[in-house]
Amino acid sequence: METMHELIPFAKEMLSQKPNRKMVKLYMLGSVLAFFGVVIGLVETVCSPFSSQPSLEDEEDKNKAGAVREQQQREDLVLAKGKAQPALQRALVTRQHAS
Repeated sequence: METMHELIPFAKEMLSQKPNRKMVKLYMLGSVLAFFGVVIGLVETVCSPFSSQPSLEDEEDKNKAGAVREQQQREDLVLAKGKAQPALQRALVTRQHAS
């Protein structure tokens, strides 16, 4: 609120000095950009609760579930290899005896 009290005397002083056109355009451009920044910030603040972007907690849960799933797949693969090797060895032994 203090800047508002400083801004009004500054604007009065600028108008009393009759600034050149270039400076007026520069101040107007800055004011318009600042206004748009405030509007965009307000819109973002109001709309952020309704965004469909997942929260950080949701991403952590997904990562944990993915890690558990990947670990289970590794265990299943190791078990499948363990069962397949004796069968493969029996097939090779049977093939050698048949020759």
